[in-house]
Amino acid sequence: MTFALLVYAALAGVYLLVIPAGLYLYLKQRWTVAGSIERTVLYAFVFIFFPGMLVMSPFLNFRPQKRTLSS
Repeated sequence: MTFALLVYAALAGVYLLVIPAGLYLYLKQRWTVAGSIERTVLYAFVFIFFPGMLVMSPFLNFRPQKRTLSS
């Protein structure tokens, strides 16, 4: 019984934390250069791993950095 609980906990961790974190990093790198087929596959992964994306989203900040203008 404890082995089954460990397997469920490991799968839940992978589904809710590991794969969404990797997906966020990949999306950050490829956001502006992804082709249409790649973008469709990425959106499918976002749909599949949506609960994990919600878990990860409050901790991530992908807004652009503040610009410094020389005047």
